[in-house]
Amino acid sequence: MAWKSRTRSLQVFDTELSADTVEWCPVSHCNRFLACGTYQLQKGKGEEDAAPSRTGRLYLFEYQREALSPPLTELQRIETPAILDLKWCHVPVSEKVILGLAAATGELQLYALADCQKGSSNLQTLSNVDLGAGQLALSLDWSTGRMDSSSDVRVVCSDSAGCVSVLSLDEGALMTLAQWKAHDFEAWISAFSYWDTQLIYSGGDDSKFKGWDLRIGPSSPTFVSKRHSMGVCSMHSNPHREHILATGSYDEKVLLWDGRNMREPFSESLLGGGVWRLKWHPTHQHLLLAACMHNDFHILHCQQAMESNKETCPVVASYILHNSLAYGADWSRLSLEEPAPLSPPATEPKECLTDSGGHLRIQYESPTASFDTSLEDDCGQYIPEGIASPSASSNAGDNVTPDDDDASSLSFLLASCSFYDHMLHLWRWDWAPV
Repeated sequence: MAWKSRTRSLQVFDTELSADTVEWCPVSHCNRFLACGTYQLQKGKGEEDAAPSRTGRLYLFEYQREALSPPLTELQRIETPAILDLKWCHVPVSEKVILGLAAATGELQLYALADCQKGSSNLQTLSNVDLGAGQLALSLDWSTGRMDSSSDVRVVCSDSAGCVSVLSLDEGALMTLAQWKAHDFEAWISAFSYWDTQLIYSGGDDSKFKGWDLRIGPSSPTFVSKRHSMGVCSMHSNPHREHILATGSYDEKVLLWDGRNMREPFSESLLGGGVWRLKWHPTHQHLLLAACMHNDFHILHCQQAMESNKETCPVVASYILHNSLAYGADWSRLSLEEPAPLSPPATEPKECLTDSGGHLRIQYESPTASFDTSLEDDCGQYIPEGIASPSASSNAGDNVTPDDDDASSLSFLLASCSFYDHMLHLWRWDWAPV
């Protein structure tokens, strides 16, 4: 059975400052909340000024499927130091829904989501810890990726000094358990193995990918891989398949690894852009989302690679409507009940509505689109397929089918952000049999 892949933009929001990270809340009763972080380098205004400052802003949005326009509503904005990474804790801690923030000041900051069921939700400062003077906190990951409720909730962070820190969280208070020098240059990324949270992975600008076992201490890594030829800047443990880990690099490659044999990856996919972020789908074990800096956002299907151990992962969908560095991306856990229409509705055009605030209409397209991308005109009507973008004669993912072969169609909600044009995009991907 052939399947049709289509991405459609739902909303665009101007974040004003450069946007680099976006995260949907994974906690079940709070899935409708979305956080976005920004990073802006503020240059000094004179020779006597101090070094340039790095400022940022934290946004909190709420998605409402029933809303006429737009579906994503800004609830809150908080002025912060520049934000390098955001991650929600996957489970409540002491009944609190917690968001972690890696800041340019070298701090790990925690916020609690208040009143998430009362219609007046907002983020409130919970705790923070300084990882070290004169360095930037670059990434963080929670140990709770498999949604396991546990009293042992920990965070791993990496920083610009090449260090990795592991911290515990108890009743909202952070305590450093270990910190060590892991890389010669910036440690761009750190992550837990969600199946054994005593195992830590890290990647750095020294092009090295390393593993660490907290039970034997960080005096030496369990392995060091130079399989990536440039800086390692993204990684994510698969929450559905034990031992499976994905890494991405400035070398434009996504590598899949089996934790039982870290000498060589079992899959290599070239995506044509530095792979800044990787996210496994929260429920579909074979789908991997990649933010590829100079080459847009792509969704890989990794089933054949996992089963045969020597396959490239085909790209089954692409989102090409950003005009700048593709940095942040995340899957929503919200359900989209019906797929997007594949043709314009047979109704008379409605009167245009003027958007307010930071919301923009999509009014451009890519002439080199390899996947169908639906646009809307100024009135919110679908642009006919023959106008929107040329259909590809054949796609790499045409012969790929979902995990559930009996599925009539699949629809997913995603968010992504790009840097220099400071844009947050809300979009959907529909995968349906032809």
